[in-house]
Amino acid sequence: MAGKGRSAMTLQRGTGTEFTASGAGQVESSPLKGILLYIPAMAIVPLMDGIAKHLSTEMSVMQVSWARYFAHFAILLPIILIKHRPAQLIPSQPILQLVRGGLLLVSTVCFFWAISLMPLADALAIVFVSPLVVTALSPWLLGETVGLRRWSAVVVGFIGACIIIRPGPEMFSSGALLALAAGTLYALYLIATRRLAGSAPPMITLFYTALVGALLLSLIVPFTWTTPNLEQIGWMASLGLIAAVGHFLVIKAFQMAPASLLAPYGYSEIVMATVVGYLIFGDFPDYWSWIGVSIVIASGIYVSIRERTSSTFGA
Repeated sequence: MAGKGRSAMTLQRGTGTEFTASGAGQVESSPLKGILLYIPAMAIVPLMDGIAKHLSTEMSVMQVSWARYFAHFAILLPIILIKHRPAQLIPSQPILQLVRGGLLLVSTVCFFWAISLMPLADALAIVFVSPLVVTALSPWLLGETVGLRRWSAVVVGFIGACIIIRPGPEMFSSGALLALAAGTLYALYLIATRRLAGSAPPMITLFYTALVGALLLSLIVPFTWTTPNLEQIGWMASLGLIAAVGHFLVIKAFQMAPASLLAPYGYSEIVMATVVGYLIFGDFPDYWSWIGVSIVIASGIYVSIRERTSSTFGA
């Protein structure tokens, strides 16, 4: 690595392992393992989005967002207290942990707000600007080398997403602008996740993600609160469970693979989003949608093959 990224992390190519400068943690350099963790994460996150869209018709977006974070926090807290000593709860990069948590919080609120105003698949397609932002910024913020083939795969994947949605004038609505903001902020969250890789155990990083959101939204939600029934409470709890599992997989994936390598695989989320849209909201994909999904999947497979046959990152 070079530039700004070198101060945070140095790559030991001979051993296939990355070590943080502080020595606080160890990052396994295993691109294939990272990919195999990241794809399942992208598969389960749309389940949370579908639940959030459903709940947003019955309560405020802030309450839905609070449920996602508070349930996430409640699930993690006893696990953290059992598995980690109090001293381990203080991360080596506390400011970056808080910034990362804040980025995901605002991104989540923007996205939940967007899907309350527009179809889930449309909003998600706009959020897919995030891999482009990650790929564009990773050389500057992470010191990663991004070659032509990775850039091509990201662009091709984005074209596939656009074929699925076939954007029109409605893309410039308030919902679309919120989705665009969500995608940009999510890209910065992914970059912060990579910067934190190895500086703290994944569960600690996940804990801080939940803590930031739960605390900040608990200050806001009383002003928009609607008392939920038992069914709604169940859905609200499921938001936190899915979020905890999904983002744990994301953290583990970014400990094993460069952000710019994983970026194209974010497009695999559209596959599950298509399923969720059909099963919950009756939005059945047409011929062009399936072509777009095929392109998205092909772009990710291409990067995987290139990574396994290339001797250096950035191929």
